[in-house]
Amino acid sequence: MNALPLTGLIDRRILINFRADPAVVSKLLPAPFRPQLQAGSAMVGICLIRLKQERLRGLPVAFGLTSENGAHRIAVEWEVGSGLQQGVYIPRRDTSSRINCLVGNQLIGKHYHSKFWVKEQDGSYAVSFLSSDGTSLEVEAQETTIWPSTSIFASLEQASEFYQNGATGYSPNASGPGFRGVKLSTRQWQVSALSVGNVISSYFEDATLFPRDSVVFDNALLMTNTVHEWRRLSAL
Repeated sequence: MNALPLTGLIDRRILINFRADPAVVSKLLPAPFRPQLQAGSAMVGICLIRLKQERLRGLPVAFGLTSENGAHRIAVEWEVGSGLQQGVYIPRRDTSSRINCLVGNQLIGKHYHSKFWVKEQDGSYAVSFLSSDGTSLEVEAQETTIWPSTSIFASLEQASEFYQNGATGYSPNASGPGFRGVKLSTRQWQVSALSVGNVISSYFEDATLFPRDSVVFDNALLMTNTVHEWRRLSAL
């Protein structure tokens, strides 16, 4: 594993998580990936992350960039020589930054340039984007201390542990076959719960990908003010 020399601050990260039919999700996953199950369900979702001070490691903070980014994710597992691996397969990435599109397409996987709208106030969050290919997303959420009784996870702590294992992500190579991988490393892992009042994802509502009732909202998590680093992985 070679280090990708990028570091910065996760100013805000929202994970919107759904449980889905494993048979449906399996059809969307290329080899070698298969769904990672939680209590018999596949787990899919959206990561909405605002990065600040993003720069080559070693450069002053003043050189850092700020961007809004979205990633549609599927929790997966796969076999390699060293055994079973867990992480996420990311079929699409969206970003407000043209620099991220350029650099990301070369190093991480295909990115779509998108326009983001964000409103945050007193623990409430409204985030939406519209991509260059027409993909759209809208999320409205509020900080809460109450874990949803309808979640497949018994507690915030159980969900946190599951999603912490999703730090390794692979995306389709933008310039050829195979998959580009990165691992997110943070100095600390701490998330809290969000209560979601509205979520609309044109990707997860696409009936050609997810037939009706095959994907259901489960929970949402929030991470803020976290120093991080991206490390590049060997391609698959």
